[in-house]
Amino acid sequence: MARARVTIRHVAARAGVSIATVSNVFSGNRHVAEDLRRKVEAAAEALEYRPDRAASQLRSGQARVVCVLVPDLDDVFFTGLVSRLEVMARKDGYDVIVASSRDDAALEQSRLRALLGWRPAGLVAVPCSDEIPQILRDEAGHLPMVLADRLPPAGAFADTVMIDNAAAGALAARHLVETGHDEITIAASNLSISPIRERVRGVAEMAASLGRPAPRVVELGSSAERGTEVFVRWLAANPAPSAVFALTNVTTLAVLGGLARAGIEVPEQCSLIGFDDYPWMSARKTPLTAIRQPLDEMAEAVWARLRLRMAGSDEPAQRALLAADLQVRRSVRGAGATGLTAAAEQAAREGGPW
Repeated sequence: MARARVTIRHVAARAGVSIATVSNVFSGNRHVAEDLRRKVEAAAEALEYRPDRAASQLRSGQARVVCVLVPDLDDVFFTGLVSRLEVMARKDGYDVIVASSRDDAALEQSRLRALLGWRPAGLVAVPCSDEIPQILRDEAGHLPMVLADRLPPAGAFADTVMIDNAAAGALAARHLVETGHDEITIAASNLSISPIRERVRGVAEMAASLGRPAPRVVELGSSAERGTEVFVRWLAANPAPSAVFALTNVTTLAVLGGLARAGIEVPEQCSLIGFDDYPWMSARKTPLTAIRQPLDEMAEAVWARLRLRMAGSDEPAQRALLAADLQVRRSVRGAGATGLTAAAEQAAREGGPW
Protein backbone atom coordinates (compact mmCIF):
# COMPACT_ATOMS: atom_id res chain seq x y z
CA MET A 1 0.00 0.00 0.00
CA ALA A 2 1.29 3.47 -0.91
CA ARG A 3 2.58 5.53 1.95
CA ALA A 4 0.54 8.64 2.82
CA ARG A 5 2.25 11.90 1.84
CA VAL A 6 3.89 13.71 4.73
CA THR A 7 2.82 17.36 4.92
CA ILE A 8 3.94 20.44 6.76
CA ARG A 9 1.16 19.81 9.31
CA HIS A 10 2.71 16.47 10.28
CA VAL A 11 6.10 18.09 10.80
CA ALA A 12 4.60 20.88 12.91
CA ALA A 13 2.72 18.37 15.10
CA ARG A 14 5.80 16.20 15.67
CA ALA A 15 8.03 19.20 16.45
CA GLY A 16 5.40 20.82 18.69
CA VAL A 17 5.49 24.11 16.79
CA SER A 18 3.15 26.07 14.55
CA ILE A 19 2.77 25.48 10.83
CA ALA A 20 4.10 29.01 10.28
CA THR A 21 7.32 28.16 12.13
CA VAL A 22 7.90 25.11 9.94
CA SER A 23 7.22 27.21 6.84
CA ASN A 24 9.74 29.84 7.95
CA VAL A 25 12.40 27.22 8.60
CA PHE A 26 12.19 25.89 5.05
CA SER A 27 11.48 29.14 3.22
CA GLY A 28 14.01 31.31 5.02
CA ASN A 29 11.53 34.19 4.86
CA ARG A 30 11.76 34.91 8.58
CA HIS A 31 14.31 34.19 11.29
CA VAL A 32 13.61 31.16 13.48
CA ALA A 33 15.32 30.60 16.83
CA GLU A 34 18.03 27.96 16.64
CA ASP A 35 16.37 25.57 19.13
CA LEU A 36 13.09 25.66 17.19
CA ARG A 37 14.94 25.22 13.90
CA ARG A 38 16.66 22.10 15.22
CA LYS A 39 13.33 20.65 16.40
CA VAL A 40 11.75 21.24 12.99
CA GLU A 41 14.70 19.79 11.08
CA ALA A 42 14.79 16.73 13.35
CA ALA A 43 11.05 16.17 12.89
CA ALA A 44 11.32 16.58 9.11
CA GLU A 45 14.19 14.09 8.95
CA ALA A 46 12.35 11.55 11.10
CA LEU A 47 9.24 11.83 8.91
CA GLU A 48 11.29 11.98 5.68
CA TYR A 49 9.51 15.21 4.81
CA ARG A 50 10.53 16.98 1.62
CA PRO A 51 9.26 20.54 1.09
CA ASP A 52 7.44 21.29 -2.17
CA ARG A 53 9.63 24.13 -3.44
CA ALA A 54 7.59 24.80 -6.56
CA ALA A 55 4.32 25.13 -4.64
CA SER A 56 6.02 27.36 -2.08
CA GLN A 57 7.26 29.69 -4.80
CA LEU A 58 3.83 29.89 -6.39
CA ARG A 59 2.22 30.81 -3.06
CA SER A 60 4.81 33.41 -2.09
CA GLY A 61 5.49 34.80 -5.55
CA GLN A 62 9.17 34.76 -4.63
CA ALA A 63 11.74 32.32 -6.02
CA ARG A 64 14.21 30.91 -3.50
CA VAL A 65 16.23 29.01 -6.10
CA VAL A 66 19.56 29.96 -7.64
CA CYS A 67 20.80 28.08 -10.71
CA VAL A 68 24.46 27.37 -11.51
CA LEU A 69 25.76 26.24 -14.90
CA VAL A 70 29.34 24.98 -15.33
CA PRO A 71 31.15 23.32 -18.26
CA ASP A 72 32.18 20.08 -16.53
CA LEU A 73 31.47 18.64 -13.09
CA ASP A 74 34.41 16.24 -13.52
CA ASP A 75 36.70 19.26 -13.20
CA VAL A 76 37.44 19.84 -9.51
CA PHE A 77 37.76 23.59 -10.07
CA PHE A 78 34.10 23.81 -11.02
CA THR A 79 32.89 21.39 -8.36
CA GLY A 80 34.84 23.42 -5.81
CA LEU A 81 33.16 26.62 -7.01
CA VAL A 82 29.71 25.00 -6.88
CA SER A 83 30.31 23.62 -3.40
CA ARG A 84 31.25 27.03 -2.03
CA LEU A 85 28.26 28.71 -3.69
CA GLU A 86 25.92 26.10 -2.19
CA VAL A 87 27.17 26.87 1.32
CA MET A 88 26.67 30.62 0.92
CA ALA A 89 23.29 30.24 -0.78
CA ARG A 90 21.99 27.99 1.98
CA LYS A 91 22.99 30.54 4.61
CA ASP A 92 20.87 33.09 2.77
CA GLY A 93 17.90 30.75 2.44
CA TYR A 94 18.33 29.68 -1.19
CA ASP A 95 18.37 26.26 -2.80
CA VAL A 96 20.86 25.65 -5.61
CA ILE A 97 20.22 23.72 -8.81
CA VAL A 98 23.35 22.76 -10.77
CA ALA A 99 23.78 21.69 -14.38
CA SER A 100 26.77 20.85 -16.56
CA SER A 101 27.08 21.53 -20.28
CA ARG A 102 29.76 18.83 -20.69
CA ASP A 103 31.70 21.36 -22.80
CA ASP A 104 29.03 21.06 -25.49
CA ALA A 105 27.45 24.26 -26.85
CA ALA A 106 24.22 22.53 -27.96
CA LEU A 107 23.81 20.81 -24.60
CA GLU A 108 24.54 24.12 -22.91
CA GLN A 109 21.49 25.67 -24.58
CA SER A 110 19.30 22.77 -23.45
CA ARG A 111 20.61 22.93 -19.88
CA LEU A 112 20.01 26.68 -19.72
CA ARG A 113 16.42 26.31 -20.88
CA ALA A 114 15.84 23.66 -18.22
CA LEU A 115 17.37 25.83 -15.50
CA LEU A 116 15.37 28.88 -16.53
CA GLY A 117 12.22 26.76 -16.33
CA TRP A 118 12.60 26.95 -12.55
CA ARG A 119 12.19 30.73 -12.75
CA PRO A 120 15.21 31.19 -10.51
CA ALA A 121 15.95 34.22 -8.40
CA GLY A 122 19.43 34.36 -9.93
CA LEU A 123 21.89 32.56 -12.18
CA VAL A 124 25.64 31.91 -12.06
CA ALA A 125 27.02 30.79 -15.40
CA VAL A 126 30.42 29.58 -16.62
CA PRO A 127 29.88 29.31 -20.39
CA CYS A 128 31.74 26.47 -22.09
CA SER A 129 33.21 28.74 -24.78
CA ASP A 130 33.77 32.36 -25.71
CA GLU A 131 30.49 32.27 -27.62
CA ILE A 132 28.22 33.45 -24.82
CA PRO A 133 24.79 31.83 -25.41
CA GLN A 134 22.26 34.31 -26.74
CA ILE A 135 19.75 33.08 -24.17
CA LEU A 136 21.96 34.58 -21.45
CA ARG A 137 22.07 37.94 -23.21
CA ASP A 138 18.29 37.84 -23.66
CA GLU A 139 17.76 37.12 -19.95
CA ALA A 140 20.32 39.65 -18.68
CA GLY A 141 17.85 42.52 -18.60
CA HIS A 142 15.56 40.97 -16.02
CA LEU A 143 17.30 37.95 -14.47
CA PRO A 144 20.05 38.65 -11.88
CA MET A 145 23.14 37.02 -13.34
CA VAL A 146 26.88 36.69 -12.77
CA LEU A 147 29.40 35.18 -15.19
CA ALA A 148 32.34 33.41 -13.54
CA ASP A 149 35.73 32.61 -15.07
CA ARG A 150 34.73 34.10 -18.43
CA LEU A 151 34.77 37.58 -19.95
CA PRO A 152 32.23 38.23 -22.73
CA PRO A 153 34.21 39.14 -25.88
CA ALA A 154 31.64 41.67 -27.09
CA GLY A 155 31.41 43.78 -23.95
CA ALA A 156 29.98 43.31 -20.49
CA PHE A 157 26.24 42.68 -20.20
CA ALA A 158 26.47 41.06 -16.76
CA ASP A 159 28.76 41.13 -13.75
CA THR A 160 31.88 39.00 -14.22
CA VAL A 161 34.31 37.49 -11.69
CA MET A 162 37.57 35.98 -12.89
CA ILE A 163 41.27 35.82 -12.18
CA ASP A 164 43.93 37.85 -13.98
CA ASN A 165 44.93 34.99 -16.26
CA ALA A 166 47.67 36.89 -18.11
CA ALA A 167 49.30 37.79 -14.80
CA ALA A 168 49.08 34.15 -13.69
CA GLY A 169 50.86 33.04 -16.85
CA ALA A 170 53.53 35.69 -16.38
CA LEU A 171 54.08 34.59 -12.78
CA ALA A 172 54.80 31.01 -13.83
CA ALA A 173 57.03 32.09 -16.73
CA ARG A 174 59.15 34.38 -14.56
CA HIS A 175 59.68 31.59 -12.04
CA LEU A 176 60.81 29.16 -14.73
CA VAL A 177 63.17 31.67 -16.35
CA GLU A 178 64.64 32.70 -13.01
CA THR A 179 65.35 29.07 -12.18
CA GLY A 180 67.37 28.64 -15.36
CA HIS A 181 64.88 27.53 -18.02
CA ASP A 182 65.31 29.24 -21.39
CA GLU A 183 62.56 27.22 -23.08
CA ILE A 184 59.01 26.77 -21.80
CA THR A 185 56.44 24.30 -23.08
CA ILE A 186 52.79 25.11 -22.38
CA ALA A 187 50.24 22.33 -21.95
CA ALA A 188 46.93 24.02 -22.78
CA SER A 189 43.46 22.54 -22.59
CA ASN A 190 41.45 24.43 -25.21
CA LEU A 191 42.82 27.54 -26.92
CA SER A 192 39.33 28.58 -28.00
CA ILE A 193 38.63 29.62 -24.38
CA SER A 194 39.76 33.13 -23.44
CA PRO A 195 41.22 32.30 -19.97
CA ILE A 196 43.54 29.75 -21.59
CA ARG A 197 44.60 32.16 -24.31
CA GLU A 198 45.28 34.82 -21.68
CA ARG A 199 47.52 32.45 -19.71
CA VAL A 200 49.46 31.67 -22.88
CA ARG A 201 49.76 35.39 -23.61
CA GLY A 202 51.10 36.04 -20.13
CA VAL A 203 53.80 33.40 -20.56
CA ALA A 204 54.77 34.63 -24.04
CA GLU A 205 54.98 38.29 -23.01
CA MET A 206 57.04 37.53 -19.90
CA ALA A 207 59.40 35.26 -21.84
CA ALA A 208 59.89 37.96 -24.49
CA SER A 209 60.51 40.65 -21.89
CA LEU A 210 63.26 38.47 -20.38
CA GLY A 211 64.85 37.76 -23.75
CA ARG A 212 63.63 34.16 -24.01
CA PRO A 213 62.04 32.44 -27.03
CA ALA A 214 58.29 32.09 -27.47
CA PRO A 215 56.85 29.07 -25.65
CA ARG A 216 55.91 25.89 -27.43
CA VAL A 217 52.20 25.18 -27.02
CA VAL A 218 50.50 21.79 -27.12
CA GLU A 219 46.71 21.55 -26.86
CA LEU A 220 45.55 18.56 -24.78
CA GLY A 221 41.79 19.04 -24.43
CA SER A 222 39.64 18.79 -21.31
CA SER A 223 40.04 15.06 -20.56
CA ALA A 224 43.03 13.87 -18.54
CA GLU A 225 42.98 10.43 -20.19
CA ARG A 226 42.83 11.73 -23.76
CA GLY A 227 45.26 14.51 -22.89
CA THR A 228 47.80 11.94 -21.70
CA GLU A 229 47.62 10.16 -25.05
CA VAL A 230 48.05 13.43 -26.95
CA PHE A 231 51.02 14.44 -24.81
CA VAL A 232 52.70 11.05 -25.21
CA ARG A 233 52.50 11.41 -29.00
CA TRP A 234 53.77 14.99 -28.78
CA LEU A 235 56.75 13.92 -26.67
CA ALA A 236 57.62 11.25 -29.23
CA ALA A 237 57.61 13.79 -32.07
CA ASN A 238 59.35 16.75 -30.39
CA PRO A 239 62.55 17.54 -28.47
CA ALA A 240 62.17 16.74 -24.79
CA PRO A 241 60.95 19.77 -22.83
CA SER A 242 63.08 21.40 -20.14
CA ALA A 243 60.03 22.80 -18.35
CA VAL A 244 56.27 22.44 -18.76
CA PHE A 245 53.59 24.81 -17.52
CA ALA A 246 50.18 23.08 -17.45
CA LEU A 247 47.32 25.55 -17.66
CA THR A 248 44.58 23.60 -15.82
CA ASN A 249 44.38 20.87 -13.18
CA VAL A 250 43.27 18.45 -15.92
CA THR A 251 46.24 19.22 -18.17
CA THR A 252 48.51 18.91 -15.13
CA LEU A 253 47.30 15.33 -14.69
CA ALA A 254 47.70 14.70 -18.43
CA VAL A 255 51.28 15.98 -18.41
CA LEU A 256 52.16 13.87 -15.37
CA GLY A 257 50.72 10.82 -17.10
CA GLY A 258 52.56 11.56 -20.34
CA LEU A 259 55.89 12.15 -18.63
CA ALA A 260 55.50 8.93 -16.64
CA ARG A 261 54.71 6.94 -19.79
CA ALA A 262 57.79 8.42 -21.48
CA GLY A 263 60.00 7.66 -18.49
CA ILE A 264 60.80 11.35 -17.88
CA GLU A 265 61.41 12.19 -14.23
CA VAL A 266 60.10 15.34 -12.50
CA PRO A 267 62.04 17.50 -11.76
CA GLU A 268 65.35 15.78 -12.64
CA GLN A 269 64.66 15.70 -16.39
CA CYS A 270 61.72 18.08 -16.72
CA SER A 271 60.38 20.79 -14.42
CA LEU A 272 56.64 21.17 -14.06
CA ILE A 273 54.29 23.91 -12.87
CA GLY A 274 50.66 22.92 -12.45
CA PHE A 275 47.47 24.95 -12.16
CA ASP A 276 44.69 24.98 -9.55
CA ASP A 277 46.51 23.99 -6.38
CA TYR A 278 44.79 20.94 -4.83
CA PRO A 279 45.87 18.62 -1.99
CA TRP A 280 46.93 15.85 -4.36
CA MET A 281 49.54 18.19 -5.85
CA SER A 282 51.43 18.35 -2.56
CA ALA A 283 50.66 14.76 -1.50
CA ARG A 284 53.29 13.37 -3.85
CA LYS A 285 56.87 12.17 -3.58
CA THR A 286 57.73 15.32 -5.53
CA PRO A 287 55.18 18.02 -4.55
CA LEU A 288 54.14 20.19 -7.46
CA THR A 289 54.79 23.89 -7.80
CA ALA A 290 51.44 25.33 -8.86
CA ILE A 291 49.50 28.47 -9.65
CA ARG A 292 46.78 28.74 -7.03
CA GLN A 293 43.50 30.35 -7.97
CA PRO A 294 41.73 32.15 -5.09
CA LEU A 295 38.68 29.89 -5.22
CA ASP A 296 37.20 31.03 -1.89
CA GLU A 297 37.58 34.66 -2.87
CA MET A 298 36.08 33.99 -6.29
CA ALA A 299 33.01 32.25 -4.86
CA GLU A 300 32.52 35.02 -2.30
CA ALA A 301 32.74 37.70 -4.99
CA VAL A 302 30.30 35.83 -7.25
CA TRP A 303 27.75 35.40 -4.47
CA ALA A 304 28.13 38.99 -3.27
CA ARG A 305 27.43 40.32 -6.78
CA LEU A 306 24.50 37.97 -7.33
CA ARG A 307 22.97 38.78 -3.96
CA LEU A 308 23.27 42.48 -4.76
CA ARG A 309 21.52 41.98 -8.11
CA MET A 310 18.79 39.86 -6.54
CA ALA A 311 18.21 42.70 -4.07
CA GLY A 312 17.40 44.97 -7.01
CA SER A 313 20.67 46.76 -7.84
CA ASP A 314 20.65 48.17 -11.38
CA GLU A 315 24.17 49.68 -11.39
CA PRO A 316 26.27 49.09 -14.53
CA ALA A 317 27.86 45.66 -14.97
CA GLN A 318 31.03 45.27 -12.92
CA ARG A 319 34.13 43.13 -13.46
CA ALA A 320 36.10 41.70 -10.53
CA LEU A 321 39.66 40.67 -11.46
CA LEU A 322 41.36 38.52 -8.82
CA ALA A 323 45.05 37.69 -8.42
CA ALA A 324 46.46 34.16 -8.40
CA ASP A 325 49.66 33.25 -6.57
CA LEU A 326 52.51 30.79 -7.00
CA GLN A 327 52.95 27.90 -4.57
CA VAL A 328 56.61 26.90 -4.82
CA ARG A 329 57.48 23.29 -4.09
CA ARG A 330 59.99 20.84 -5.55
CA SER A 331 58.80 20.12 -9.09
CA VAL A 332 60.86 22.96 -10.63
CA ARG A 333 64.59 22.46 -10.88
CA GLY A 334 66.94 24.82 -12.66
CA ALA A 335 69.95 24.33 -14.88
CA GLY A 336 72.34 24.63 -11.91
CA ALA A 337 72.87 22.36 -8.93
CA THR A 338 69.59 23.29 -7.29
CA GLY A 339 68.30 25.68 -9.92
CA LEU A 340 66.43 27.78 -7.34
CA THR A 341 66.83 31.43 -6.53
CA ALA A 342 67.29 32.26 -2.86
CA ALA A 343 63.69 33.45 -2.55
CA ALA A 344 62.37 30.33 -4.23
CA GLU A 345 64.56 28.05 -2.08
CA GLN A 346 63.13 29.56 1.09
CA ALA A 347 59.55 29.33 -0.19
CA ALA A 348 60.09 25.70 -1.23
CA ARG A 349 61.41 24.82 2.22
CA GLU A 350 58.41 26.48 3.86
CA GLY A 351 55.93 25.05 1.36
CA GLY A 352 54.26 28.42 0.88
CA PRO A 353 53.65 30.99 -1.87
CA TRP A 354 56.50 32.83 -3.47
